[in-house]
Amino acid sequence: MSAQPQGNATAGAQGGHAGSAAGGGGGGGGGGGGAAAEGPDEAAIINDMLSGYLLLVLGCISAALIIWRLSTGLSKYVRHVSCLNNDTQKYFARAGAKWSWFKKNIQYSPILSKRHNREFQLSSAINVGTLPTRLQLVFLLGYFSTNVAFCVMGIDFSQPVGASATVFINRTGTLAVANMIPLFLMAGRNNPLINWLGISFDTFNLLHRWLGRIVALEALAHTLGYLYRSAASKGWAVAFQGIFKSDFLIYGFVATAAFILIAIQATSIFRHAFYEIFKILHIALAIASVVGLYYHLGPKGFPQIKYLYPVMVLWAFDRAARFLRVAYYNFGSGGGKALVEALPGGATRVTVTMARPWFFKPGQHAYLYLPSVSLWQSHPFSVAWSEEAESLSEKLPMARSDVLAMKKTTVSFIIRGRTGMTGNLYEKAASCVDGRMVTRCLVEGPYGGMHQMHSYGTVMLFAGGVGITQAVPHVRDLVIAYSNGMAATRKIILVWTIQSPEHLEWIRPWMTEVLGMEKRREVLRIMLFVSRPRSTKEIHSPSSTVQMFPGRPNIDTLLAREMEDQVGHMGVSVCGPGALSDEVRRAVRNKQYNGAIDFVEEAFSW
Repeated sequence: MSAQPQGNATAGAQGGHAGSAAGGGGGGGGGGGGAAAEGPDEAAIINDMLSGYLLLVLGCISAALIIWRLSTGLSKYVRHVSCLNNDTQKYFARAGAKWSWFKKNIQYSPILSKRHNREFQLSSAINVGTLPTRLQLVFLLGYFSTNVAFCVMGIDFSQPVGASATVFINRTGTLAVANMIPLFLMAGRNNPLINWLGISFDTFNLLHRWLGRIVALEALAHTLGYLYRSAASKGWAVAFQGIFKSDFLIYGFVATAAFILIAIQATSIFRHAFYEIFKILHIALAIASVVGLYYHLGPKGFPQIKYLYPVMVLWAFDRAARFLRVAYYNFGSGGGKALVEALPGGATRVTVTMARPWFFKPGQHAYLYLPSVSLWQSHPFSVAWSEEAESLSEKLPMARSDVLAMKKTTVSFIIRGRTGMTGNLYEKAASCVDGRMVTRCLVEGPYGGMHQMHSYGTVMLFAGGVGITQAVPHVRDLVIAYSNGMAATRKIILVWTIQSPEHLEWIRPWMTEVLGMEKRREVLRIMLFVSRPRSTKEIHSPSSTVQMFPGRPNIDTLLAREMEDQVGHMGVSVCGPGALSDEVRRAVRNKQYNGAIDFVEEAFSW
């Protein structure tokens, strides 16, 4: 690879430093200003080619996952249709040896023994995050290693510092800007890949965090490379001072500094301990990095700007889609009001009246904006219940619009009061008369709901604490589908672990409705485990289908018992504390060879 002329190297170095901010610096076209006048050189072509390879790798992985999702979806559909009138479903209960090995050792496997979703807790407000699964780790290590290799590939470091450093500066800057495209795509709540690939928002959050670290490291390498090259001839003091002598370099430095600050403040400790501050600062720094990079690359006409335009479009699209969701479901027709009820155990039940019908599916979540509690922030919560009620009116509806106007959709959430917004919400509701208040509330959603359970002959739902909000909609949906002959499901087992019997009040009105449904006794069993009972008198089983036990459940025993007379393919879902999720995951992995069994973990990581 030929070295750039010295004039181009200087221009490229300057661009490289400034661009480091956004990860993609000036040298970005391979040669800075000279390259813009004379056309791209060999180094610029290689940089562009390697950036394209990175995006192509991600595209190929996405295509493979789409094919995987389509094939598994077709398999579930065939199973669903085949088992509608089949009460034994023996064929689908069999476990294939190779498929069981794959699920046990790869698909569901944590890195080591069983720890995956359980956080490393340092205090009540501070933890250092979770561990990825083996599949996630393989992807992260592979993509990180590919970026490292591409940053140094083909660079002859035996050449003089000016030549080799210039190529390195341009390379790291270009790769950083290219990586910003998947970085911003994975950050969006309206990311279409979530549904196309069948990957949870939780997983995309993990990938987003690591893509951000890669961009920050490449931006830092870009900047340090520029400083090293300048210091080799002028000294470190002059190199640092030179940053602030041109707008071009200042904008690049601002972007680099923004990315480094994002990488620091987005660590799990700061993210969880100061979530409100983190969110505002995270958005502000992201905007600063994009603006800095735009004014670093745009005025000079560097070709890396072509990677920045999609980033800006993705960010604008997600923000616009979020605003439209909020406006459509909350504005007008008396929408956007919430009844907040303080419940035992420091929880609140929030029931929001929507302006328009909400097409709800089990497993969905939404973001709540409560201006009177937290002015700027939105927090994700599982939708525990949704229903439509007709408004009383003496007017005879004459048009379809009149009929729709008479129906009011409400969505309900259970929010456990902890620190920050959730704690303030509970305290404010508890201080009101009868522990109830009405406040303004905007709902952004719905999101999620990919994992539907109708194709499983046996469904086991594990919930811990407020994780019951994920399970209740599935229970209602499956009981209704069974009653109408629309599901393959013949057994539904709900296992809920709570600390005190008073927590039953969280979902009492909804479960009362479920327990009164037609054919419920034929298909549904509920097991309640009270981990901290005050006395044995609190533990009593209302019936053979609703049982209560002291202590914590033995997941292995419960799962083995249900698999002895398993009907069809079994689906196991869990939502709750990380320790419970990891125990259920381990039990499912250990039972892979005993019968056909799938595992779904519902979790939010932020």
